[in-house]
Amino acid sequence: MLKIHFSGEDVLRTRVAPAADPVWELVLSLHLLRGRSRDPLMATWRRTVASGLRQESAFEQLRLLFALNPPRGYFPDFLTPYASVDGFEAGLEAVRSTPVSLLRRDLAVLAGENPLPPSASALARGEPEVLRALTDSMERYRSVAISPYWGRIQAAVEADRTRRARALLDGGVEGLFTSLRPGMRWDSGVLEVHDYPDSRELHLDGRGLLLVPSFFCARTPVALLDPALPPVLAYPVDRLGGLGSSGAEAGFAPGREALAALLGRTRAAVLEASHDGCTTGEVARRLNISPAAASQHTAVLRNAGLLVSRRDRNTVLHTLTPLGRAVLDA
Repeated sequence: MLKIHFSGEDVLRTRVAPAADPVWELVLSLHLLRGRSRDPLMATWRRTVASGLRQESAFEQLRLLFALNPPRGYFPDFLTPYASVDGFEAGLEAVRSTPVSLLRRDLAVLAGENPLPPSASALARGEPEVLRALTDSMERYRSVAISPYWGRIQAAVEADRTRRARALLDGGVEGLFTSLRPGMRWDSGVLEVHDYPDSRELHLDGRGLLLVPSFFCARTPVALLDPALPPVLAYPVDRLGGLGSSGAEAGFAPGREALAALLGRTRAAVLEASHDGCTTGEVARRLNISPAAASQHTAVLRNAGLLVSRRDRNTVLHTLTPLGRAVLDA
């Protein structure tokens, strides 16, 4: 079990990442791609990505990246820098700028559990060309495994952020932490992460905690090993049906038939009401329509790829997808 200890100052400085973190998603997707997970929601994604990498003959170029990310157990902290909260390029620049002392330490820990290719030795020395080749391979992998699905990934993370925001508004900070159940438990200033592979205690010491909602995170949340680094905890979100195909085929570029179903004032009003997240009951009250009608309209919008819906106990929360937001803004 991982126990994260909060002071009052830590509680005030804890926040949820502003969007899906592209570097965390990349790294955690590598573990899912090569692991033993039988998640049926991701089976098509795994087959498609593996096939795409084979067609590009990319496996050899990605050899070091794969070696740094074994299917199970430890992976280096330097691969998921705090700077990635500002975007993919900022994250890659931080990887390329990793101090040699951190490279040596992280790779020594990894080598104690896994065989590493010869290029890992040059990486441990901080050779710029190897660091550049590593980030180039991250970009290449991203183009096959992440970018085609980014709309769905963003939608799932945004839906989770909306859920956490509502939990905070309704129940305060305690409500936010309580909403992280069942994988985590909040008790008297300590956030307990169950089923964690190691027994650890992390004291935030006034730095707060960055919660990173992640599409590719497995069942157990992930924290950095080095307690001196800015505290981060990546945790899994509802995958909203998984990644059955590329973003276009999964409903983020729907055809004319789906868009035709959106014509009409009521559905446009439902879309607008869902701008900041709205339950079915709230939609009905705001638009003065029956709950059954509200449910029907949200179903049409959801099938058109403009809304995502997540059930939480007895309510269903509807939030906009990136396409839905673009349609509304237009």
